[in-house]
Amino acid sequence: MSRSLAETLRVEGGQVLATLIRLTGRFDLAEDALQDALVVANERFSDERLPENPAAWLTVVAKRKALDRLRREAKRAAKEAEAMSLLVDDTETEPTDQLRLLFTCCHPALSPEARVALALRTLGGLTTNEIARAFLVAESTMGQRISRAKSKISSAHIPYRVPDDHELPERLDAVLNVIYLIFTTGHHAPFGAWDDRVDLADEGIRLARMLAGLMPDEPECVGLLALCLATAARQPARQSKDGLPVLLADQDRTLWNQEHIAEASRLVDGALRRRSVGPYQIQAAISALHSLAPTADETDWEQIVTLYRMLERLVNSEVVTVNRAVAEAELSGPDIGLEILATIEGLDNWHLYWSTKADFLRRLVRSDEARDAYRRALDCDMNESDRVFLTTRLSELPV
Repeated sequence: MSRSLAETLRVEGGQVLATLIRLTGRFDLAEDALQDALVVANERFSDERLPENPAAWLTVVAKRKALDRLRREAKRAAKEAEAMSLLVDDTETEPTDQLRLLFTCCHPALSPEARVALALRTLGGLTTNEIARAFLVAESTMGQRISRAKSKISSAHIPYRVPDDHELPERLDAVLNVIYLIFTTGHHAPFGAWDDRVDLADEGIRLARMLAGLMPDEPECVGLLALCLATAARQPARQSKDGLPVLLADQDRTLWNQEHIAEASRLVDGALRRRSVGPYQIQAAISALHSLAPTADETDWEQIVTLYRMLERLVNSEVVTVNRAVAEAELSGPDIGLEILATIEGLDNWHLYWSTKADFLRRLVRSDEARDAYRRALDCDMNESDRVFLTTRLSELPV
């Protein structure tokens, strides 16, 4: 499937931005130069006429724009003068540029919230408003958070590089978390249509693969890659002909990517044999069990419930508890799922909590209560695909 101009520039922009930050050492200059280049691209090209090599074209133009901006500055520090020479001499992006940027964004000097926000802004190409909506905060608040993170990197002279081996462990959890958020933002977009940012899911897989290559003996890195692959394998079957999400149980499994499933299964088996089990390995094992079941009825729900219980003990997350409730309901009935949901607090603004509850009530033919739960779900923020799906489910309840 051919890409539109907008999608092409969005996909390639992250790599180009990472390269510009490596060369200039400045987030602001790199972002401004990339925006200048994107303006030129939109003026020169169209959906029917794309650059032959979009990444190379965008890199060359963005570097010229960065040079123009540097030359216009009245005074230049030595570092910026050095950046000028790099921009002139360096003609290629490097595959590890985005991994360098990821580790920079995840430096321990930054707060956890700032790390994720900055990575989504620079690596994911999300706007400040989009990130703010995903975190349920005001756009101005998120803008300040991202701005402070960039300033901290500059003032603290945080190096733009992949850390040395002894530095890797202290940043690993943050890096794993950010890559997974990039992947999930692409797999199930928090705004617009659910598949509006599928390119980010592909980028998440690419970053996970790079990280696993950098740290092949770290089981959680391998587990994250396996989780992304097993989840992405179901992408071709997740949408109906009319554009609505298709639930896992109703998907045409012949459409699933069998190469992804086979690689994910091999990776998670190898990671688990190291007997250093972590959350990403467990989630990968759950996803692999779903992917390996020939039909929905043949899903090994007993094993999945066991894994969710292990995961819940490791991470103590209400979101995990909701997912466990779904698995327990498949194994023992929706009334058991409702009992588990009743123990959860703090998810009143998450539509998937309410839609899960609504589904349990619907299956128990408690239609009035299900209707109330669907309405509570629709009061929450969600992407437009989920909203249409839940609205349809609500309309199908018997009066």
